[in-house]
Amino acid sequence: MRLRTLFVIPVAILSMLAVGTSSAAAAAPQTPVNLGSAGNFTVLSKTGITDVFKTTIDGNVGTSPITGAALLLTCAEVNGTIYTVTDAGPLGDCRVTDATRLTAAVGDMETAYNDAAGRTLPDALNLGAGEIGGLTLTPGLYKWTTDLNISKDVTLAGGPDDVFILQVAGTLKEANGMAVILTGGAQAKNVFWASAGAVTIGTNSHMEGTILGKTMIAMNTKASINGRLLAQTAVTLQMNTITPPAL
Repeated sequence: MRLRTLFVIPVAILSMLAVGTSSAAAAAPQTPVNLGSAGNFTVLSKTGITDVFKTTIDGNVGTSPITGAALLLTCAEVNGTIYTVTDAGPLGDCRVTDATRLTAAVGDMETAYNDAAGRTLPDALNLGAGEIGGLTLTPGLYKWTTDLNISKDVTLAGGPDDVFILQVAGTLKEANGMAVILTGGAQAKNVFWASAGAVTIGTNSHMEGTILGKTMIAMNTKASINGRLLAQTAVTLQMNTITPPAL
């Protein structure tokens, strides 16, 4: 009698194979992206910040190299300092002119994006074929060569020191009313979204982590984030709540 050898594939692996591919040569656990002086800002943009009142931002805000005239927030909306490269900009004691600080921060923002977007050996490639709504992600490096959509709540499950880096070659869109949820002690300070295309956070949606945008970041009406918006073009805000992650 011939004996047949049965190979049992764990359900978790079957699920991964069904929606994307994983790297057998995945690197060691990821280290956090060093934001440098950009980490001193909750919202930072190179080409301007538009706003529909009232947005609430905890922490510092800045634009550079564009002038402060392109920063449309008011002091009543920012629980921190608004930095501009010229005297133009919001009226009030909250605004400070500091081109040197802003130039350094923008440079560090670009370096951080290049770090996050350039890491290799992803733990998963094109997971969910570009749709991760309803999934639970464990710590690691995720890469999409397409757009990335979040049409349902997505969970990031890990411990307080675990790092999530999510590289998106296209656009990143979170649908209206959806949420990114952290469980198991995972912290927003260790979550980094590096998107080459435009980022859109839908109406009444919630995001966790630092968004490093190669282009624009749009927060639709009453969307919120526990993290940072660091954009190499514009940031658009509409009655949002933006809170930097706990350190």
